[in-house]
Amino acid sequence: MKEKIISSLKETVETIVIAFVLAFLVRTFVAESFWIPTGSMESTLQIRDRIMAYKLFYGIKNVDRGDILVFKYPLNPRQNFVKRVIGLPGDEIQIKDKKVYVNGKFVSEPYVIHSDSYLRGFPRDEYGPIKVPLDSVFVMGDNRDNSADSRYWGFVPRQNLVGEAFLLYWPLWRARIIKRPQVWKKEEELLKVKN
Repeated sequence: MKEKIISSLKETVETIVIAFVLAFLVRTFVAESFWIPTGSMESTLQIRDRIMAYKLFYGIKNVDRGDILVFKYPLNPRQNFVKRVIGLPGDEIQIKDKKVYVNGKFVSEPYVIHSDSYLRGFPRDEYGPIKVPLDSVFVMGDNRDNSADSRYWGFVPRQNLVGEAFLLYWPLWRARIIKRPQVWKKEEELLKVKN
């Protein structure tokens, strides 16, 4: 009887240890959950939304314009930020009258919110032209008038990339797969830069 209890206890401990190790490995290398603390990505992502980000083999070569990216904030790497990729390495970014131009082409972004009609100049409503370094990306929030992003603190270097958001799972009534907007897929060929 005593041996049965010890065997059962040992099996339970082993199961718990394996579960923790697997959870740690998944969180470190495969996917991780993040929550949205601000309104900078409204209306795409709301305050207190919870998302999952794909991390396995994720790097700058996997990034596409229009992706929603999780990254370590360049001014405080202990903090994670979530923004949309606007410019890839080598792209030229310019903002004129709140409108985004990539490599000289206007990009229509139907998901973007402008909370006011005032033009406040550099850097919020007038920016660039500036070229994205070859080891970085340029990101912006969808709530453009209320987003601290690359316009204010610069590019996101390759080593700060954490992963791509692929699932909004909380709250349940808003749960969905996060996809790159069609506008970026259609513009991809037009926006390519020859390096």
